[in-house]
Amino acid sequence: MAPNVPYGWLKKGRQTGVPSDPKRVLNVFSLMNLDQQLCSYPTTESINAQFVIKCLDDFVQTIKRPTVLVLDNAGWHTANAVRDKCCEWQKQGLFVWYLPTYSPHLNPIEVLWRKIKYEWLKPKDYESPKHLKNAIFNILTSLGTNFVINFSKNFLSK
Repeated sequence: MAPNVPYGWLKKGRQTGVPSDPKRVLNVFSLMNLDQQLCSYPTTESINAQFVIKCLDDFVQTIKRPTVLVLDNAGWHTANAVRDKCCEWQKQGLFVWYLPTYSPHLNPIEVLWRKIKYEWLKPKDYESPKHLKNAIFNILTSLGTNFVINFSKNFLSK
């Protein structure tokens, strides 16, 4: 029996990474609005700053009005290469805003992934990599219809 500790502490200002398992089935970088419209970028590669830049370069081409993108403080979101692109994206109408550190409760996409992992995926979905990919894609494409999160929007009321 090998213990599994999914968290740890580092000294302030120090960062570390967790390497992706080479047998990993799928990584997904997703953007979601409060209407549960999702823009997902699946990959079997690791997600890093260059991948995020590529996704956001693609995403900024789809926006039709000024858009605020809220990101958490994952290293691949806060990397210098990503921050350096922010001025370019602002000129195209995409404004990046970072959540305060240690505040995943303020990030709706964290709620989505928690629902996917702990409620919507079933044990049978883990029978094979193919089953898992199909189940994840089904959830992502059915978000807002078959799979719904009840976000409170009271702050948007007039």
